[in-house]
Amino acid sequence: MKTKRKALLLTLCAVLLVAASVFGTIAYLTDTDSVKNTFTVGKVYLNLDEADVKTDGSYETNHDSRVKENTYHLLPGHTYYKDPTVTVLAGSEDAYVRMMVEVKNIDQLKLALPGAEYYADNVFLLQKLCGGWDADTWVFEGYTESADGKTGTYEFRYKEVVKKNADENEAIVLDDLFETITVPGEIDNTHLAYLAEVEINVTAHAIQADGFADADAAWNAFN
Repeated sequence: MKTKRKALLLTLCAVLLVAASVFGTIAYLTDTDSVKNTFTVGKVYLNLDEADVKTDGSYETNHDSRVKENTYHLLPGHTYYKDPTVTVLAGSEDAYVRMMVEVKNIDQLKLALPGAEYYADNVFLLQKLCGGWDADTWVFEGYTESADGKTGTYEFRYKEVVKKNADENEAIVLDDLFETITVPGEIDNTHLAYLAEVEINVTAHAIQADGFADADAAWNAFN
């Protein structure tokens, strides 16, 4: 009798083990989903160039021929074409834009043109040489001079934020900073010689507008 009970108990245990293993294979109802995040990168790109001219300042080809550098042969009373132009390239974000005009050997320029009409608060007035500057479009922001007095830098800011073009394949061409340089007719040979070492170099800067309260904050961060 004891043997039969033991056999029955073992059989029941075996059944329980089988039942447990069967129920253990049953899966819960589940589902899976995901969200994919794709990131693109903003950009601010620009180009600076000017018309290709002969040494006498006349057009080499036509206004559409653009270069990064020109050489001029200066004579009193002559006007030379120079039109530094900024292009904000396609796809750029909203941006502040400025041009920095660096005059190397500005001490020599001052010797060439010492007349009081060329100065305001001891700062040489670049617009006395450069024609076509639109003060409402390119706002003169300030002037700094190197400690040795040999390099003067003028800052001109574009009047407003340059908005991203709705057509991402189209660039935005900003108006010329200026169009010409004129050597005064009354300058003599001695004073003209001082201009031989003078260079006028223009650099364009751009910085995103987003994230800044105003242009001052943006350019302070740039600097």
